[in-house]
Formats: sequence, structure tokens, C-alpha cells
Amino acid sequence: MEFDFEPYFRRYEGLAAAADQAFERVRAAFGDLVRCRRGCADCCHALFDLTLIEALYLNRHFRACFHGEERARIEEAANRADRQAARIKRRARKQLDQGRSELEVLEALGRERVRCPLLNDRDLCDLYPHRPLTCRFYGIPTAALGQGRTCGLSGFEPGTSYPTVLLDNVHAKLQELSAELLRDLQAPHIKLVDLLVPLSTALLTEYDEIYFGLRGEPVEEPPPRRRRLRSKP
Repeated sequence: MEFDFEPYFRRYEGLAAAADQAFERVRAAFGDLVRCRRGCADCCHALFDLTLIEALYLNRHFRACFHGEERARIEEAANRADRQAARIKRRARKQLDQGRSELEVLEALGRERVRCPLLNDRDLCDLYPHRPLTCRFYGIPTAALGQGRTCGLSGFEPGTSYPTVLLDNVHAKLQELSAELLRDLQAPHIKLVDLLVPLSTALLTEYDEIYFGLRGEPVEEPPPRRRRLRSKP
């Protein structure tokens, strides 16, 4: 695509830098409670979705950094993770249809474990400098939809007040940036701003003109219509 995504990616990187600063402020104040360390991969099994700008950014760096057999290996892992995430979400939708509360379903989803396709055999992230914001906040207290959350391996105690990242506000900023990108791209599929996808889907998707609705799929020529012959009276 000829569209220049870089200005939007730089703004996204500003949000990522702010996320890192927030994490470091909490770690500086509560260092004994933040248990993140090299090789700990607990957050790399969490089930979460990405906004459009995050998916585009991750996809761009994945395709720039990996080629050949290495890319094929990660894409194979992404396919497995994608299928697993799809099964989990189908089950969650069924539970909602059966009358289970949204809070219960979300809590159940939070307990699901899906191995990130970017997690290598040494339990390290293959794309760590470009990891999503959710990964950057993991390990310190966060809140979403009014519910507080933190890593189960941390030392933060439930019911105690700590500095907390409001993920709903973070999500709103990501949605706003995604909407601006689609507007400037003049994409007819503006509803793409509401589409959230797993990390595995972001790696596998071809974000091209067809995806954004800027160019249609080639249409095959229909076979010539035969003239219907009228029978003589």
C-alpha cells in the first residue's frame, strides 16, 4: 500500500512509551510486589485482543523481522493459537446466550491459557520491543470495566489500594488513533475500528487494499449466457 502508516505508528509508540513509564513508576514504588523477571512467561498465556492500530503495528514489525523458516514456524504457532482462541470465544458466546452474566464470562475468559505464538522455546518474546500495551502493563494493578486485576504471581493484595492503570482509558486512546487512521485512509469499512482481534490473527492477516476495502477482489467473468431457443408453435 502507498499509504504512509508511520505517523500513526509513531503516535502509537508514544502510547507504548507512556505505558512503560507507568509500569516503571509502580515498580519503583512497589518493587517488592512486582515480580516480573526475564524468563517469566505467565503473561504470555493470557487471552486478549488488539485494536486495529496495535494489530497493524505488530504485523508490520513481524513481517520486517521474520522471513523463511522462522516466519513459517511462528505462523504455524499462530494458526494453532488462533484456532484455540476461536473455540474459547465460541464457548463464551454460547454461555452468554444461555443467560450467564457478562462478568462471569469475562472472569472465565481471564482464566483461559493460550500460548502466545511469539513466545519462543526459551520462554522469551520474539518481538519484545514491539509487544502490545497489554503486555507492557501486565504485572502491575489494572482495572477494566470497573474490575481490578493484577498478575497472580505478583505480591499485590486484593482489597488494598494501589496506583492502578485504567485500561478503559487506554483502549479509548487506541480506538481514537485507529479511527483517525481509517478516516485518513478513506477506508469505506469504518466499522473496522470496532474489530478486535487476537495477537495470532494480527500476525496472520494481510493488511492490504482488499482488507481495507480500497480495492475489491477480482471478479471472474461469468460464462456466456446461452440464448434460450423458443419452440415453434
